[in-house]
Amino acid sequence: MSGPIIPETEIELTPILASGPGGQNVNKVSTAIQLRFDARRSPSLDDRTSIRLQRIAGSRLTKDGVIVFTAQKFRSQARNRADALERLQAMVDEAAERPVFRIATRPGKGARQRRLDGKSHRAGVKQGRRAPSHSD
Repeated sequence: MSGPIIPETEIELTPILASGPGGQNVNKVSTAIQLRFDARRSPSLDDRTSIRLQRIAGSRLTKDGVIVFTAQKFRSQARNRADALERLQAMVDEAAERPVFRIATRPGKGARQRRLDGKSHRAGVKQGRRAPSHSD
């Protein structure tokens, strides 16, 4: 199931200097991307999805309800930009899934009987492993 598509007008992408691979290029070109998305005020998300998204975001969520993360896996800015957008969409898709509520049921009579039969069988196996008693 795919969640709602977030328009790029609601996402703020800022190039920043990246650490890691890139050689001398890393010191002069802003290849990393910082993504900011306001989950609380987004018109693209319904209330339930927004609340679940904020819960999923965890430490990436600011006090104002803005999700912030940095993509710097790749050496090129374009690939980091695409990676950041994919990661946000994956998070939104996860938040859009409705949890399936399980209705608790009790084990049936047959299941209870099989459980007890298994227990007594194991007890018999273990009893057969014991050393014979002196009363025999």
